[in-house]
Amino acid sequence: MTPFGLLAAFGGGIFGAAIGALTAFEFVGFLVMIGAAIQIASTAADASYYSIPFGMFGPHVGGFAAGVAAAAYAASRGKLETGRNIAAGMMGLNRPDVLLVGGAFGILGYILQWGLAKVPDFGPGLAWTDTVALTVVLSAFVARILWGKTGLFGQAEPGRPFYAPSDEAKWLKFESDPGQLAVIGLGVGLMCGFLGAQYGAPGAFLSFGIAAASLLFLQLGVLIPVTHHIALPSALAGLASGSLLWAGITGVVCAFVGEFYARTFLSHGDTHIDPPAFTIATMTLLINFLTSIGFWSVLHLPF
Repeated sequence: MTPFGLLAAFGGGIFGAAIGALTAFEFVGFLVMIGAAIQIASTAADASYYSIPFGMFGPHVGGFAAGVAAAAYAASRGKLETGRNIAAGMMGLNRPDVLLVGGAFGILGYILQWGLAKVPDFGPGLAWTDTVALTVVLSAFVARILWGKTGLFGQAEPGRPFYAPSDEAKWLKFESDPGQLAVIGLGVGLMCGFLGAQYGAPGAFLSFGIAAASLLFLQLGVLIPVTHHIALPSALAGLASGSLLWAGITGVVCAFVGEFYARTFLSHGDTHIDPPAFTIATMTLLINFLTSIGFWSVLHLPF
């Protein structure tokens, strides 16, 4: 951690808040795709490029998390209809204080990720979790506690069980039924498992980048699925096991884990706590732990 890095995180947080959480995250997707393509095309390319999309401009610092916090703060001041609106660019509110909140959370994300990265890994190349994703979650918890009125979990709608929210309360009503979740989880899992098994770490990054960048079309009104929380763990499973079957199974599990986190923390809340980030952190921990104990070789699948 350096003063240079803290200042960069502050500036990145302001920019992320200004353009909005979702837009900032889409930029991450495009940047990751570029880096992955360069790595796949040239064996001489190193991984230092990723310090841009996962560093100063990362979801935990100068992008998504800062935009989430700025939206929560703006809503608490009556300047935004709901703190769950992660598509709104805060620059349009003409409120410098909202942008400064983004800058402050850029610094918070930088510090949190720095601390989480100090936790010992499972082994060489096997991080104990995705610390960027976990930082996004913890940052959102802080924003909910500071400016939300619903508590971390919220309250069930009158007359409805907690885990059976109305379509209006759901994260993505077109991506919430069991059949939809199973099919999209399987499809994305197989596709991204191939990229991970075929191209290694760059293939896993490419999977994430494609899924993240595709959210641009969702923002434009096309009802495409949100899949980066399926894509990255499935690619990691494909990379670790060499099996597309394990990648497909992982994809299905990720789809349901994401919906579980959505119904637990988002559906009944008034600020955004990100189901994909929670899923990526959880599944990266699980996949890397299983890899460290040799799980994939013990339960080997034929293809």
